[in-house]
Amino acid sequence: MAGNRFRYGQWRGGPDPLAPPYDVRGAVDAVGTEVLAGGSLREALRDLLRRGPRGGGGLDDLAARARRLRREALRRGDLDGAVTRSRALLDQALAAERDELRGRDDDAARFAEAVLDNLPRSTARAVEELAGYRWASEEARGTYQRILDGLRDDVLGQRFAGLRDAVRASADPAAQRRLAAMMRDLNDLLARHARSEDTTDAFAEFIRRHGEFFPEHPADVDELVDVLARRSAAGERLMRSLSEPQRAELAGLMRQSLGDRLAGELAALDANLRALRPDLHQGRAERVRGDQPLGYGEAAGALGEIAELDELLDQLDQEHPGATLDDVDVDAVARTLGRDAADDVRRLRELERELRRQGWVSRDAEGLTLSPKALRRLGGTALRRVFADLTAGPRGQHDLRSAGAAGEVSGGSRPWEYGDEQPLDVVRTLTRAVGRTGTGLPVRLAVEDFEVVETERRAAAAVALCVDLSYSMISQGRWGPMKQTALALAHLMATRFPQDALQIIGFGRQALPLTQQELAAVEPDMQQGTNLQHALRLAARHLRRHPDAEPVVLVVTDGEPTAHLDPEDGEALFHWPPLPETIEATVREVDRLTRYGATLNLFMLGDDDGLRRFVDAVARRSKGRMFTPDLEDLGEYVVSDYLRSRQSRRR
Repeated sequence: MAGNRFRYGQWRGGPDPLAPPYDVRGAVDAVGTEVLAGGSLREALRDLLRRGPRGGGGLDDLAARARRLRREALRRGDLDGAVTRSRALLDQALAAERDELRGRDDDAARFAEAVLDNLPRSTARAVEELAGYRWASEEARGTYQRILDGLRDDVLGQRFAGLRDAVRASADPAAQRRLAAMMRDLNDLLARHARSEDTTDAFAEFIRRHGEFFPEHPADVDELVDVLARRSAAGERLMRSLSEPQRAELAGLMRQSLGDRLAGELAALDANLRALRPDLHQGRAERVRGDQPLGYGEAAGALGEIAELDELLDQLDQEHPGATLDDVDVDAVARTLGRDAADDVRRLRELERELRRQGWVSRDAEGLTLSPKALRRLGGTALRRVFADLTAGPRGQHDLRSAGAAGEVSGGSRPWEYGDEQPLDVVRTLTRAVGRTGTGLPVRLAVEDFEVVETERRAAAAVALCVDLSYSMISQGRWGPMKQTALALAHLMATRFPQDALQIIGFGRQALPLTQQELAAVEPDMQQGTNLQHALRLAARHLRRHPDAEPVVLVVTDGEPTAHLDPEDGEALFHWPPLPETIEATVREVDRLTRYGATLNLFMLGDDDGLRRFVDAVARRSKGRMFTPDLEDLGEYVVSDYLRSRQSRRR
């Protein structure tokens, strides 16, 4: 448009401005595909964030980059570089002093040589003994002073970023007094903060007086403590990472270089920070190796970086209970891994928020899980797969879309859902379309406009679907088809036969009722045992809660019963091969269901001879049926059997 102005510049990183919006429904479908293939629901949701949108930029990529940087930091150099450099400077100073003394022939020169010859082998102790020595060589005096000034500058510069330039003059007594005053005020501020006093005004006054030393511009005492505590912890980690002799040498040199006043204030500061942030001071020693000797500041910086990477890796692993992406410190990611990595974390957070905002996932104590809305979509996917098999299969007796077969009209209507066989409510469908598009002609219909007539069932069924959760189901690749079958049947009954009552019952060594959500998330029972007796007992309870409904029991299993409940204490008893008591207890439950009038159909997976004999005997005893479907046909068999039983009830 005329008058609009646009400015263009080079793209400098951040989210790809040309990337298409992330398909949230596609993410849910990807999770559903993994679940229907037999995968763990929580693992599938976790993998979605670990892999990242479109298979990149996920937590795994970020963690791999952090581990690579950690390995590089561990190879950065020699932690003992501060002592090594001090030893080298001391040797230079002593050599220059001896050269100067060698040119003199007075007694004072000979005495000075004797003092130098008898210096301790320890660098720290030698530097300490030379504190009062009167140097004959100006070069030697300057080199010796470089030991003290350099280490002092290094130590204070590592603790206070703003001092890296200011400490160049710290050899001046006035400068040392100024540093000591700042540290005294800082310790007083932190002590008041530790006592939970209001430090708002005190912090403002401290920053006014000493803000030049803190270029990070902390907003409050907590931010100031966080900055200083990490550096203090890095210094402690450096000392722990040295050998005992190296630690003693460095500590001695630091005391000598800082002087009593600064050393005392620094020790008090470390104590305050350790009390305020004890978690940061618990880092382990590290074995940093490299050819380059590192000064105190460089070594502490390397160890501080390693500590921050360790903390970041813990956040990215998301393994601790209740872990969320909000636990990931985006600022730390940006500092250590770069801006693009921080953008990846923000995208992952946005993906999770969008999944939750749109109602696809929820979070419980164990992490993310699919919401009822997502489970309906998952069940619909499972049902479409089964319907596709029914349509493609050779059987011609499964017409699933006969209009009017659903029951008597109730006078109400509802939005159309996949699989509905009720007749369309034409008036309400057109009304919704006109309300959406306006009164113009022609009226264009969309999927969301369709409504179907609600009907009342002439006959209801109480269905108990008993599914085997034993470990053999997953080890033999039967876990996915089992889940798909159960979810498809649940979705079919909820959308097309809502008056039918379904109870899913899982059984391993013991049995338990399962909701759709629990079924999607259930893991195989790692204990041995197939307790069909307990499953049938729970099925009977479900049928008795619906006395006016047609009782139907469907059993999907790949093993003969090997466990039953002890009649004395109710504990599950397991034995292989099956005990006669286990078979008798299971058959008693079959007989109770038969007397109740339940139809008992068994779907046998596998070709175990013992299982075949047992299932065949139960089917004949209960006047039910036995099916031996292939895995890919399991859903088709179970859904077809349920629909066939409904059609027979309508007749």
